[in-house]
Amino acid sequence: MGSRNARGYEFGRTYVVRPKGKHQATLVWLHGLGDNGSSSSQLMDSLHLPNIKWICPTAPSRPVTSLGGFTCTAWFDVGEISEDGHDDLEGLDASASHIANLLSSEPADVKVGIGGFSMGAAISLYSATCYALGRYGTGHAYPINLQAVVGLSGWLPGWKSLRSKIECSFEAARRAASLPIILTHGTSDDVVPYRFGEKSAQSLGMAGFRLAMFKPYEGLGHYTVPREMDEVVHWLTTMLGLEGSR
Repeated sequence: MGSRNARGYEFGRTYVVRPKGKHQATLVWLHGLGDNGSSSSQLMDSLHLPNIKWICPTAPSRPVTSLGGFTCTAWFDVGEISEDGHDDLEGLDASASHIANLLSSEPADVKVGIGGFSMGAAISLYSATCYALGRYGTGHAYPINLQAVVGLSGWLPGWKSLRSKIECSFEAARRAASLPIILTHGTSDDVVPYRFGEKSAQSLGMAGFRLAMFKPYEGLGHYTVPREMDEVVHWLTTMLGLEGSR
């Protein structure tokens, strides 16, 4: 039985890639619009990160405004991406909460993180802000102690108002300052324009996420390439202190 969000959309199947070495970290990886957890799990399995358990959920199928109401797998409804964007808060929170639930039973000595591509990256970055603020957009407490966030070819929903929210709280500022985040974006992205990735990274930096790193890829479109994934592997290994296959 899948879990349902507030509007009754049901999350699809979750795929798990078990660690091949010592289990040191668990990451949820979120697919892009119209994709599923199966393809995420194949990509993650190919990365050779033996200390990471990957949890790859599938988004609910729902009508998507930007596709003229066409129904496909989507973590939240999206119209046009813009800086104030009338964000689908209900959808964002439902997905962020579904992902937090997937991480809630991990052992205490295992580091946890979230990553994703495109719309999956948007949810990863949104979850990073929920972690820093200590609550979802709806106000309910955010329960997970995130230790790494990866966003490929994505954007941060609600990036315009982030700084004012973080600055109100010493605790939020402290959490923001200590969370490692990597954002990557192709300069030729024709789906999520490069400037949205860049703006998102800048607004995270200005809101006090000091460990947020932005990595542009010259000429890259809306897809991932091996050198980008190699960079992510290296970053995760460093940030999470992974032992590798020793």
